[in-house]
Amino acid sequence: MDEFTSISTDFQTQLPDIWILQSVGITPTLFYKSYRMKVTLITGASGGIGEAIVNRLAERNQNLVLVARNSEKLEKQCRKLKERFGISAQFIACDLSKPKAAFEIFEEIQIRNLEIEMLINNAGIGSGGEFVSISLKSEVDLLQLNILSLVALTHLFLPSMLKERSGTIVNIGSMAAFMPVPYMATYAASKAFVRSFTQALTQECAPHNLKVLLFCPGLTKTNFNSAAGIENEKAIGLSSDYNNSPAQTPQQVADELLRALDKGKHFAISGRLNRISAAILTLLPNTFITSNIARMYRKRSKI
Repeated sequence: MDEFTSISTDFQTQLPDIWILQSVGITPTLFYKSYRMKVTLITGASGGIGEAIVNRLAERNQNLVLVARNSEKLEKQCRKLKERFGISAQFIACDLSKPKAAFEIFEEIQIRNLEIEMLINNAGIGSGGEFVSISLKSEVDLLQLNILSLVALTHLFLPSMLKERSGTIVNIGSMAAFMPVPYMATYAASKAFVRSFTQALTQECAPHNLKVLLFCPGLTKTNFNSAAGIENEKAIGLSSDYNNSPAQTPQQVADELLRALDKGKHFAISGRLNRISAAILTLLPNTFITSNIARMYRKRSKI
């Protein structure tokens, strides 16, 4: 497939030896065809928060399928995970800003005969600056990645979870999900969608014994700003400058995510200051929030 590369580590070592199967009268070929390894699939897995979550899950001996764009980095990452933790670590390299990517991932999972017991929709990208000055293509790609691919992956893998009455879906939101953000208009709107969609889906899945978690990090020390073109004056204007604004590390965010999962939460915000901020935001009208954000951005970025 174009823009689609995959490789898996050797996970047959985790299956019964052929002689054991034969000794109890089981045909090995039939067993391997029917065997479905349970795995956690995580998008945006090669860096930042995603990579930190991967490492924490590997520490818990969870078998993983990593999804990101860089096949070379993913291959090295999977090899290290297998060597360090003795887990099955596989990857699928593709670009989730492409409309067909989610379907290609789903098809590959079926080919590998894997069962997704946890889906973590972590992949995302931001944008910043005056909406009219941002490339339309980049904004459309953002919507495809942050919204459409997330919805598609959830829709594709949810039926098997419903059938088994078991499974977990984690959608990564953002503090931007709680307010309109001038000069980050499209990104904030995409995360507001993720918040609304996930909270609604939580209730639909509740009768089926499925766990759904909306997890919202705040400013985190990753390559998010550079990937989104939010640097220098833009970062300062949006209060997302890592040097002057409080930020968590990816490892701190991953730890809070796992604590939320362990407690069976459906909604969690990473970071005490972020939780306080979110509570305050619910008391303020959006017109007040947006006018102040816009004024501060123009002042700080000198436009």
